[in-house]
Amino acid sequence: MTKKEKAAEIAKILDNLYPQTPIPLSHQDAYTLLVAVLLSAQCTDERVNKVTPHLFKLADNPFDMVKLTVPEIADIIRPCGLSPRKSKAIFDLSHIIINEHKGSVPASFEQLEALPGVGHKTASVVMSQAFGIPAFPIDTHIHRLAYRWGLSTGKNVEKTEKDLKRLFPEETWNKLHLQIIYFGREYCKARGHDPAECPICSKYGRKTLKKS
Repeated sequence: MTKKEKAAEIAKILDNLYPQTPIPLSHQDAYTLLVAVLLSAQCTDERVNKVTPHLFKLADNPFDMVKLTVPEIADIIRPCGLSPRKSKAIFDLSHIIINEHKGSVPASFEQLEALPGVGHKTASVVMSQAFGIPAFPIDTHIHRLAYRWGLSTGKNVEKTEKDLKRLFPEETWNKLHLQIIYFGREYCKARGHDPAECPICSKYGRKTLKKS
């Protein structure tokens, strides 16, 4: 079986398990999604979703966000961790969105990645989930699973992204990356994982992961 054939079989399993893929982070538009994704770095989506209602009640757009101080933002988002850095990034990117993009989140990778605190993964999430532009955001779940399933070497997230984009049709990327995240959380966790019980690893996982 080639990698492309394996990828197609894995996609069938994921489609069967997750025909619907709601976005895990609560948001109303591109701006609130951008802030939520930034907050999710080294933090669970569940915790972010508990913090953002308070933040967005005060400021769900860049114009209101810059009326807050960095310490005020930091105090609200403290449960998400890294609050000094994240609060400054949210404040600064809000100013840039107002001054350079007329108050709207830019719909390009280059402009998004130029914003403070926004890396390629965050930009990819916003491009795919807010603007519907094909992207394949690679988080720790997807990076781990792509290696376990033998679809990528696991050397780094950049290589994983290239490998998965090559193996799966472009029109499936936006849905597929969410399907893999959901699968990783439910069936293919980082710890306590039994490959024999995993719907994908049991069939398509690397031999070194399988129990004899």
